[in-house]
Amino acid sequence: MELEQKELSRMLKTAVDAARLAGNHAMKEINRITSRIKSEDQLVTQADTICQKIIIERIKKTFPNDGFIAEEGEGSGLFKQQPKKDSKVWWVIDPIDGTNNFAKGMLLFAVSIAAMSEGRPVVGVIYDPATDSMFTGVKGGQAQLNGKPIAVSNDGFDKFSSVGTDSFFDNDVPGWVIKLMERARSRTLGSSSLQMAYLAKGSLIGIVFVRPKLWDIAAGVMIAESAGAIVSNWKGKKLFPIDCDKYQGQELATLAANKKVYNEMLALLG
Repeated sequence: MELEQKELSRMLKTAVDAARLAGNHAMKEINRITSRIKSEDQLVTQADTICQKIIIERIKKTFPNDGFIAEEGEGSGLFKQQPKKDSKVWWVIDPIDGTNNFAKGMLLFAVSIAAMSEGRPVVGVIYDPATDSMFTGVKGGQAQLNGKPIAVSNDGFDKFSSVGTDSFFDNDVPGWVIKLMERARSRTLGSSSLQMAYLAKGSLIGIVFVRPKLWDIAAGVMIAESAGAIVSNWKGKKLFPIDCDKYQGQELATLAANKKVYNEMLALLG
């Protein structure tokens, strides 16, 4: 069912409110963090679960029947709550994207919230509380930063342009990473959503993610595409639609870039 613009605007406002509440709480907690190892290469802090609760409670006040997919569930699993009644909307949440940074007191993290309908993002919000930067995107609209339109750059590969990659590789650094570093400056912020936001803003020309989950990229895809980016998997196929009912944390290898460099980056991954 196609959502009307009025409803999308209501969803966007709710996501912005929730992101700001969670982000403000995270900033209050950053100097008194306790963390634990959640998986082989991930930490979780007490603030992650509290911020997630803040977000879900705020969304439920306005949309009590919608479903949720979020990063922090029981044990090391995801949190999942099915939509109720006739709702078809899923909210996809990363309460603190960049937890490893946050746990070390680094101000490089963000709150990421997306609303999905018919398997596709229709609203995306990425909030950087350290700089009070609110990136937003909505279906049929232009990406914005603090209420002002933003767009991807038209820059190509050169010694002044920057590309984003993952911040950690299990084994050897893949060959495509070396090739990217030979063509542009490499940036690894440790927050997938922030890198997508900076692509949308024109600060990065492209990004490659190896193992992101839905909550890492859903909001960023909405914002980046609304800013003119091309987003796909490593084969050049669209990432969405995704069946949220069946999603259980599968990894979604992602390429996002401006139109000038997308094809070249795709070829490097082939």
